[in-house]
Amino acid sequence: MELASPVSAASRGPGLPPLILACLAATWLIWGSTYLAIKYALPSFPPFFQMGSRFLVAGLLLFVWMRWRGAPLPDARQWRNAAVVGALMLGGGMGGTAVAEQTVGSGLVVAFIAVVPLMIAALNLLWRVYPARHELAGIGVGLAGVLMLTQGSGFQSSPQGLAAIAIACLTWSLGSVLSQRRLPLAPGAMGFASEMICGGALLLALALLTGERPQWPPQPLAVAAWSYLVVFGSLVAFNAYMVLLARASTGLASSYTFVNPVIAMLLGVAVAGERISAYEWLAAGVVLAGVLLMLGGARLRPGR
Repeated sequence: MELASPVSAASRGPGLPPLILACLAATWLIWGSTYLAIKYALPSFPPFFQMGSRFLVAGLLLFVWMRWRGAPLPDARQWRNAAVVGALMLGGGMGGTAVAEQTVGSGLVVAFIAVVPLMIAALNLLWRVYPARHELAGIGVGLAGVLMLTQGSGFQSSPQGLAAIAIACLTWSLGSVLSQRRLPLAPGAMGFASEMICGGALLLALALLTGERPQWPPQPLAVAAWSYLVVFGSLVAFNAYMVLLARASTGLASSYTFVNPVIAMLLGVAVAGERISAYEWLAAGVVLAGVLLMLGGARLRPGR
């Protein structure tokens, strides 16, 4: 991974390459659908075990595939970086969210996660990397839309749950920035595989420490949902996010935080038969406007 210039994280281009568009689609659509998949998997696979096992299996599959293709093993420094970034993004980010979802209403979880782009932008200031005006405007409009979308949702919470989701957002944001600026992983997919292996192992350790036990035999629907999370949520979407962190601005890479609630809402209508009010459709439109603003000022990192 290359470091961004001191003044700007990227240079402006006439349009986004197909790879970046495909990665954006993956993080928007697939991660938006994982809300439903996680719900279906929970009866048989508790939170820490569910996420730890999915990332460990996905990481090992990708690792074996890359080795078969002749990719070199990560060196000791790259494994260390993968352990730190994996602990922050998967252990802290995913683990903290799992803890929070037990006592915090889903609306408040979504609202907190939507603050991630602002956290990332603030952390990037430490490296004198400044977001473009279009990016800041898009972040502001998208955040407003998500807050509109969560009005009327269940906002019940506990102090422990609020602390957990705050820590989750901070560690995910910090891991995202450090993977760009200070802790480069092994090149390409081998780096993503090592990060998923390290983060998944940590999450499984947390599952063991908290006494989580999967149901046996698991429900067929839960197995199908878990398999979807391994293949699409981890292998496809998580790798797409890491590609975006390496090749696009962090604001654009984290735009999924605005789009995912809308995708989850639409899937709720299509799959679960939920009803959406005119106000919620308006909120979804505001989110879309924020994303379009971010795309209008989208930037790629130098050399990408």
